[in-house]
Formats: sequence, C-alpha cells, structure tokens
Amino acid sequence: MLTLLATALGIGLSTVLGAGFGLLLRNLPHRFNDAILGAAAGLMLAAAVIGLILPATECTEAPFLLVQVVAGVFAGALMVSLIDQLTPHLHSLTGIEQESHANADGISKVLLFVTAIAIHKFPEGLAVGVSFGTGHLTDVLTVAGSIGVQNIPEGMVIIAPLLAIGVSLTRTFLIALFIGLIEVAGTFFGYSLVSVTNGILPFALSFAGGMMLYVISDEMIPETHAHGYEKMATFALLAGFMFVVIFDVLLAGI
Repeated sequence: MLTLLATALGIGLSTVLGAGFGLLLRNLPHRFNDAILGAAAGLMLAAAVIGLILPATECTEAPFLLVQVVAGVFAGALMVSLIDQLTPHLHSLTGIEQESHANADGISKVLLFVTAIAIHKFPEGLAVGVSFGTGHLTDVLTVAGSIGVQNIPEGMVIIAPLLAIGVSLTRTFLIALFIGLIEVAGTFFGYSLVSVTNGILPFALSFAGGMMLYVISDEMIPETHAHGYEKMATFALLAGFMFVVIFDVLLAGI
C-alpha cells in the first residue's frame, strides 16, 4: 500500500512540478512546446504498449485472453472518445493562438480547460493503478515513470494559457494541483478495480492502454503537428519512446 501511495502522489505531483518549470519557461517558442509534447507522446505510447497491452497478453490463465485484450483496447478508446464529446477539444482550449481574452470568456475557458485536462488525466492515473495488477514492479515503474515524466512537460504547457487569460499565479498552481489530484484518484480507482478480480485483468490493462493510445493519437500528436514543426516533434516522439524502451530493459536486468 505504501508503494501505491508513493506512486500515486509521485505522478500527481509531477504535474505541479511541470507547472513550476512552466512558470519559469512560459515564453518558450512553439517549436520547443511541440518538441516537449512530442517527447511526452512517445513516453505515453511506449508505456501503453510495453507497460499495459503487452503484459495483458501475458495473463495466460485468464479466460478468452486475446478477446479481452482486443476488446479492452477498443473499449478504452471508445470511452475516451465518448468523454471527448462532452468536453471541449484539448488543443482548441490551450489559448496559445489567441491574443486577447474578455474577462467573462476567460473564466469560461479556464473552467472548460480544467475540466478537459482533468478528464484526460484520469485515464493516465487509471493506467498506473491497473499496472499494479500485473504483479511485476517493472511494469508499474515503466507505466508510472513514463507518465510521471510526461506530466512535467504537460504541466509546463498549461501555464502560459492560464496566465494569458488573467488567471492569478496562486490559482494557476491550485489548478495544477487539482489536475494532479484527479490523477491520484485515477490511480487508486485502477488499483481497486484489478484487486477485486484477476479474471478481468487483461481487459483492465488493455482498457487503460486503449485510453492512452486514443489520447496520444487524437490530442497530442495533432497538437504537435499543428504549427509547422512536425519533424522536430516526430523525432522527439521517437526519443521519448526509446527512452522508455531502454528504461524497461535496464529495469528488467536489475
């Protein structure tokens, strides 16, 4: 339980840490923002495949294994897709392209922005919690480490839009803290889900992986390719992906 608590708090606070860096680097050009988000997408992609979907295929004692894995991936993606219909699109809410904001509109955008980010953070926490079901600390560290690292650049890129629409510094950090707590809640929910029954473990793992894959493809990659720096973002994604691959291999050798 102590490991679970430390992991949950670690990934939650990583968003706040990223927000702190974002405050110092809030005037970064788009090319660097896109590279940072590209690397974050690579980290999440590797974590989804290596830490969740592949371990799901290794649960040989579970009934209808491959059916559960395939169904889980598509169910997770469908879930986030349905949630997306109820919340504003992430890259349309960043505010980076907008030069000015009316106060009333700014308040609405902040509320919508927080809602969208928080909902997209929940699947990440869920993925970390579910990864405990594999029984292998390597899988937990791969998923949690990848998500924790990618939370830092994500926390960085939310600072400038919030400050630009007139949100105070204190409230900005409270928003970042709130987003982190949503991820913590997702971690505990995912852990409780797989602790109830191991029969659905392949489905739960692949469900979390599918949620992450959807967010990567639908939100993160399009955002990094929207400003003319897609080459840099693509190589950053590859670097993030290989970082997790190397990290996972080194952990397996310990």
